[in-house]
Amino acid sequence: MPRYKLTIEYDGSPYVGWQRQINGWSVQGAIEAATLELAGTPITLFGAGRTDTGVHAVAQIGHFDMVKDLPPRTIMDAINARLRIGSERISILACEAVDESFDSRFSATARHYRYVIFNRRAHLTFDENRCWWVRKPLHVEAMDTAAKLLLGTHDFTTFRSTDCQAKSPVRTLDRLDVRRVERMNGQAGEIIEITASARSFLHNQVRSMVGSLKMVGDGRWTNDSLIEALKARDRKACGPVAPPQGLFLIQVDY
Repeated sequence: MPRYKLTIEYDGSPYVGWQRQINGWSVQGAIEAATLELAGTPITLFGAGRTDTGVHAVAQIGHFDMVKDLPPRTIMDAINARLRIGSERISILACEAVDESFDSRFSATARHYRYVIFNRRAHLTFDENRCWWVRKPLHVEAMDTAAKLLLGTHDFTTFRSTDCQAKSPVRTLDRLDVRRVERMNGQAGEIIEITASARSFLHNQVRSMVGSLKMVGDGRWTNDSLIEALKARDRKACGPVAPPQGLFLIQVDY
């Protein structure tokens, strides 16, 4: 049975997350529904990461098997046509035929996320659902220095959801960078980007780390506070979890 790999972009705002659920419309469910007419029979779409409600993706990866053997471009165009008709906030950026050994989740060697903070006093007009608006000025250099303390292999119990189903809380964090970037209008310093990379992440790990780094940035935590929270291995030691709308899945490596 032919297997196809999809590169998927979506605005997570109107969805209950990636995974199909009974309590709302999901990204997975929307794509599966859009593929039904083309496939002739229901397909099951598997994803590289199960993003939460409100979380976005610019390059989520998925795969599915289909009885029909069709050109990838035909599949991409057909799915996108149905998604447009349904006014879904999802786009298939690429489709390719892959070997049956490929698995979008288990074949992945790294996942990369970006979290966006809009750091200014004035309220937002265009970016409300694409970032975390933080009015108080943040010390980005302090946040970046603290972020480096989380690199490497650790027990990240403090920074994972109590609903996390992972068998082990131990993960290896390869990258955690914090920096200010310019906007298109040339205004510097309003946007803070936090980029995180690892083979895999725990449920809510990135948002939990971002929330704690924000505490460092506004002066309420020190580096020692962050290390103490990590060593506590206790969810209660975590800072407030950053809201979902600032998080983007930006790349998956294979």
